[in-house]
Amino acid sequence: MERLERYGGLLRKWNPSINLVSRSTLENMWHRHFIDSAPLSQYAPQGANLWADFGSGGGFPGLVIAIPAAAKSPDLQVTLVESDTRKVAFLRTVIRETGISALTINDRVENIPSLKADVVSARALADLLMLLDFADFHLEQGGVALFPKGVNWEKEVLEASQTWRFACQRFKSEPDAGAVIVRIEDIEHV
Repeated sequence: MERLERYGGLLRKWNPSINLVSRSTLENMWHRHFIDSAPLSQYAPQGANLWADFGSGGGFPGLVIAIPAAAKSPDLQVTLVESDTRKVAFLRTVIRETGISALTINDRVENIPSLKADVVSARALADLLMLLDFADFHLEQGGVALFPKGVNWEKEVLEASQTWRFACQRFKSEPDAGAVIVRIEDIEHV
């Protein structure tokens, strides 16, 4: 908890200058950002070795996964992919000041070689159609994609199913009514 509180303090300090999260959500950041991100870890496959978080921005959900993993799952490597250099500087500061081990990649998801991750995640990066393209390229065979989605998640799943075949489960997301965590596996282009 101490590491998460340190992270929250850094988020408050850095946010005014680089807009890591919407200013209107800072007052309720624990509920809106931390509690929204934490449940993803329970839907990851057992024994996952590499978790890749795309468009990490302020570190959600990637850092919220990496911080408890430092103690509970020390073999889990969390990789944060972010194209904004200022946000990468923030992510690296949180990693250093919380004493965790995580890798940052300062580039766009579509520009990097396949990560062969066991788990990929992204929060508020793109619609499901584009996220499946990223997941298909960066997941290891048998890997799982975990995407927090808002109230329009069903529409996104329907649109994505025109181009992709995939197994999809959804789990209620605590902070927002209608929001879900979409767990996707067995991704195949139609």
